[in-house]
Amino acid sequence: MARKPRPKLVTLTDAAAERVREILAERERGYLRVGVKNGGCAGMEYIMDYVAEIEKFDEVVEDKDVQIVVDSKAVLFLLGSVVDYETTMMSSRFTFKNPNQTDACGCGESVTITPMQF
Repeated sequence: MARKPRPKLVTLTDAAAERVREILAERERGYLRVGVKNGGCAGMEYIMDYVAEIEKFDEVVEDKDVQIVVDSKAVLFLLGSVVDYETTMMSSRFTFKNPNQTDACGCGESVTITPMQF
C-alpha cells in the first residue's frame, strides 16, 4: 500500500515572503519562527517570533527565496498551511489559511486545529 504524499509544510504568498524579507533585513541575521500555542477561547493561537538560532528539531522551510523556521511541536498542526500578509485600513498582519483548522473564535484571535492524520 502506497503512502499518501506529505503536503508541503508551509507555503508563503508573495506578500508574506516580501514582509519576511523586510523583517529579516531589519535584523540583518536570524529567522522568523512560526508555531502554535495553547490559548484563547478556541484553544490555540498562531505565533510568530524572531529567533537568532534554529532549534534542534525545528523544520526550515524555503519558499519564494525566503527561509522561515517551523517549531517542531507545530508541524502536524501547520502542515499544508499558507501564510499570507494582509494590510487593511485598521491593521497589517500575517494570516494563516490552514487546512487543519476546524474552528475560530468570533474575534479571530484563536483557532481550533486538529493535527493532520496520515
